[in-house]
Amino acid sequence: MTDLIPTRTAGEELLAAFGPRMGRRYANGRNTDHGPGAHKTVSVLSPYIRRRLVLEADAVSTALTAHGSKDADKFVQEVIWRGYFKGWLEHRPQVWDSYRKGLDADIALLDRDRRLRRDVDRAMSGQTGLECFDAWAAELVDTGYLHNHARMWFASIWIFTLGLPWRLGADFFFRNLLDGDAASNTLGWRWVAGLHTRGKPYPADAQNIATFTAGRFTPRCSDLAVVTQGLEATEPDGLPSVVPLRSVMSPQPDLPTALLITDEDCRIEDFDYSALDIRTAATLVAGHLRSPLPVSNLVLQFEDGALADAAARAGFASVEIQANDPGGLARWAADAGATQIVTPYVTRGPLRDWLDAATPSLVKQGITLCEWQRDWDRAIWPHATAGFFKVKQNIPGILEQAGLASSPSL
Repeated sequence: MTDLIPTRTAGEELLAAFGPRMGRRYANGRNTDHGPGAHKTVSVLSPYIRRRLVLEADAVSTALTAHGSKDADKFVQEVIWRGYFKGWLEHRPQVWDSYRKGLDADIALLDRDRRLRRDVDRAMSGQTGLECFDAWAAELVDTGYLHNHARMWFASIWIFTLGLPWRLGADFFFRNLLDGDAASNTLGWRWVAGLHTRGKPYPADAQNIATFTAGRFTPRCSDLAVVTQGLEATEPDGLPSVVPLRSVMSPQPDLPTALLITDEDCRIEDFDYSALDIRTAATLVAGHLRSPLPVSNLVLQFEDGALADAAARAGFASVEIQANDPGGLARWAADAGATQIVTPYVTRGPLRDWLDAATPSLVKQGITLCEWQRDWDRAIWPHATAGFFKVKQNIPGILEQAGLASSPSL
């Protein structure tokens, strides 16, 4: 994974190369974790899709064209899961706020509880004595990637076998995953803990691990906790109510505009900015916002490369802004005489928090933050209010709305 090049061209080449394997081969082999350097049954496109160097719609279109709707069904579903999680968190932003507050409390507890700090350090450095878990910890830190099945096993062992706070595990992932996404990461850990689909935790099973690592690891049943219930008792009030999707201010033509490029969406060229009076452009470096703790250099370097590639393709001379003082965003736009900042939609997560913190300064300067929104998100998010099944039922309509009528079975 460390040899991935963070450009649109590299992502599209990877997409094209994996296209022939998006059908039955993917459906039959996707659950097996073959280990570092051998992830051939999965696409490894996630670092590109997470930044939209590769679009979800293009990945789905490639699968449907090559294999038809029946054989491509599993691959299509896995791509749509990411959109489902994003939409679900947009409908329940309180869950993200709760995660961040809880993480701050867990990090503070580490300073007071030396035993907990020791146990967490051992887990993150791969020194628990449980071979499979320790190998996954090392792979994550060394490469910035883990197979999806390994992520579930790892999270389950972290929570139920090691008895460690789930938010610290989610933060460990978020700080190290090249494809780290606030929604997928937070809700994936909540799903394993039995908090997303309440009362249904995911148990790491010794035979399952042996089978789906092709025998690389053979833990004993006694090595793993017997999981009888999840962590739902820690959230006795249950899930918060669904709230409407937040309204989006669209860019206004002819106004002096500042163009903001973030690694939430590195395909600025997909949007029509021909009617905008663009006075300045900037890339916003925000990877460090993922956590109060240090973020992996692999993640930060991939972000830097993706932003540089996005700016080059957009064709604008740009400056680099560090997402530190939120007031700096207004100063940058005001210095160029801009009255609106335009950027692709930023979903719930650390960058959204930072932009919200910047809003008072923008208002004071008379600057409006405007966003472009993709058809892909508009098609999925209205259905993402409960479990994935509701989205799955609507996949044909989602694909049609996104301009991807399902191809017939081949």
